[in-house]
Amino acid sequence: MKAATREWVQKDESDYQVAKVLSRRRKVAFHDEVCFHLQKSAEKYFKARLQEAGMRIPKTHDLEVLLDLLLPLEPLWAALRSSADYLTDYAVQFRYPGNEASAANAKSALTKATAIRKEVRATLGL
Repeated sequence: MKAATREWVQKDESDYQVAKVLSRRRKVAFHDEVCFHLQKSAEKYFKARLQEAGMRIPKTHDLEVLLDLLLPLEPLWAALRSSADYLTDYAVQFRYPGNEASAANAKSALTKATAIRKEVRATLGL
């Protein structure tokens, strides 16, 4: 694995693990933050795969755009489209007043981000 890819993976894992820790909190809920960090994790995992393939990494938070770039390399990842679509809005949706994530949003985000994480890590040999 390329050194730059490894750096992406370290950032990915940081977001993923923070989200997992926050998702376990019971007294004070951090659903907004869980959703945000899981979107970031999925985004960075897709970008890690682009990096490993030597492809240009666009400045976007749109997971479907990133997935579309990856499908020629990983056609079976088309099954991740609904997860990518679900998580994309979490890059900004809950970052500002007026919108709050629910426990169900956070739980679903964890399931979907975990599916993306699993596929990318397997492809990278992790």
